Amino acid sequence: MIEIPSDLHKDLVPLAFLLGNWAGAGVHDFPGSEKCNFGQEVSFTHDGRDFLEYHSHTWVLDNDGNKVRPLESESGYWRIDASRKVEVTMTRDDGTVEIWYGEMADKKPQIDLVTDAVARTAAAQPYSGGKRLYGYVKSDLMWVGEKQTPEVELRPYMSAHLKKVVTPEDVERWAKALPDDMPDDGIAFFK
Repeated sequence: MIEIPSDLHKDLVPLAFLLGNWAGAGVHDFPGSEKCNFGQEVSFTHDGRDFLEYHSHTWVLDNDGNKVRPLESESGYWRIDASRKVEVTMTRDDGTVEIWYGEMADKKPQIDLVTDAVARTAAAQPYSGGKRLYGYVKSDLMWVGEKQTPEVELRPYMSAHLKKVVTPEDVERWAKALPDDMPDDGIAFFK
């Protein structure tokens, strides 16, 4: 279910499907790096201004699905204009700063992004750009990332399938929104 908060900036309504906390798992595979399964937690929040705040943390998972160590963290800000053009500023824990541009698909919650600018500190790994695709599919958030370095052509390197994290506050808010004339037993509701 996509909720549009009453205090969400009007320009951000097309991005409302991203709002909330998400958790799930995915696969990381890039030449020169360890191939692994990873866990991920993502949050998209807003404070009434014309951007979404974004945070992502990933960690390597062992064969039993247990956390082994951190993999990547990134944070940034997402904006969208009236023509559905999306811009993202992002900072990664390895010393990389990126500016992404893209657009939201017509009539569906899907965003395609491409790096426009990349800046790296001396400590950052070689990286020259990337692409990302985010989509809201059957109430889940799915994404795939591609990247390139001076030595490796653009190729997929990470993808994940994330589920919305439901809090007790969410359940309470949804319960309060139910109509007063709901049947008092679950069986009558389905008749």
